[in-house]
Amino acid sequence: MQSSKTPKETLAVATKVVLPNDTNPLGNLFGGKLLAWMDEISSISAHRHAQQICVTASVNHVAFKNPIRLADIVTLEAKVTRAFSSSMEVFIDVYVEDFQTHTRTKCNEAIFTFVAVDMKGSPAQVPTIQPETEEEMLRYNGALRRRQLSLILAGKMLANEATELKALFVQS
Repeated sequence: MQSSKTPKETLAVATKVVLPNDTNPLGNLFGGKLLAWMDEISSISAHRHAQQICVTASVNHVAFKNPIRLADIVTLEAKVTRAFSSSMEVFIDVYVEDFQTHTRTKCNEAIFTFVAVDMKGSPAQVPTIQPETEEEMLRYNGALRRRQLSLILAGKMLANEATELKALFVQS
């Protein structure tokens, strides 16, 4: 197993077209359909990073900023933003290309957490991530804060142990 990878090595891209059976009565893409597409592309990204079976552990954040309409072309781009022992945070950016104007706009984003597992379903070790760009560094640093918050909310970490969160609120 490689000890470290870059986010670009985990990039997974999918392009879809919104068909009539994908939409609600207003002609907008069902949110659940978009979530399924996000889960699929982010699992590929996690697999590229871990090179093992990866299962969805949580959907940490989803932002439905703009509707996606019938016949729009949707591109989903997923990258691992940070890896811990056996878990990985995957950030998904969603872009829509208007089928008439061909304008590409970011319209949604999400953060999923995956866990690498062996053939028995037990957690498996994953390589670390080495961010390269400014955006990758921001997402990498934010991942630890998001993880600590999730652990606190799940009762698996005490608030006073969350070093990254304390740094946001407590001045030295």
